[in-house]
Amino acid sequence: MKLEYPSFGRIVVDGRTYEHDIVVYPSGRVEKRKKWLSKNKHGTSHKLDPDELREYLTEDFEVLLVGTGYYGYLSLLPESRELVRDKEVYELPTGEAVELFNELNEKKRVLGIFHVTC
Repeated sequence: MKLEYPSFGRIVVDGRTYEHDIVVYPSGRVEKRKKWLSKNKHGTSHKLDPDELREYLTEDFEVLLVGTGYYGYLSLLPESRELVRDKEVYELPTGEAVELFNELNEKKRVLGIFHVTC
């Protein structure tokens, strides 16, 4: 599986372009991020709430990789970070997160959450 972040607002997974936030599971499954779960509680989807994160914890993984957006606006809340305290966790601007995903995914089971805009 190969990811690309060619420009603000777009992410490419194995040649397929998505123009919305996505979650990439260790199995290779890709789905739209359920950001309304965070937005309804916090008034913004830039805070990754534990209720939203729990939705993605359906497959075994070693690494949680959060692509925080072009400018880095998305972040894990402390309560969300507590849910994954026994995992490796990276929060990086989406361009850097995509590069790290491509490196790590060859060696480890990675759960990736990618914000594609700000």
